[in-house]
Amino acid sequence: MKFLLDTHALLWWLADDNQLGRRARELVEDPGNDVLISMVSLWEIAVKTRIGKLQADIGEITGAVQQEGFTLLDIAMTHLLTLAGLPMHHRDPFDHLLIAQAITEDATFISEDRNTARYPVRIVTCSGRT
Repeated sequence: MKFLLDTHALLWWLADDNQLGRRARELVEDPGNDVLISMVSLWEIAVKTRIGKLQADIGEITGAVQQEGFTLLDIAMTHLLTLAGLPMHHRDPFDHLLIAQAITEDATFISEDRNTARYPVRIVTCSGRT
């Protein structure tokens, strides 16, 4: 199966944070699953670091993503076309594009964001709820 990690899920994975629950961890660890990391998440981390909302080293994170063997997902025109058709249930542009990518890539989105359930995307929550 294919899974796209939300930005916070990626950070929790890399930090070995317990906020990423057992079920989500098992899905990420399973060698039979393809784990996608979007350039959108890396962009979000870089932006939030620059404005002081997050303390992170983007170089370390990109290195760790490669070391983990995750698949980097660029932004494609098909993602933008899906994004254009999404409803505006909330105003986070990073989340919108991540959700559009998950839909387009036929991937399950691993996220704890409560707004995600309002969109037509398959979800596994970080805490284990589906």
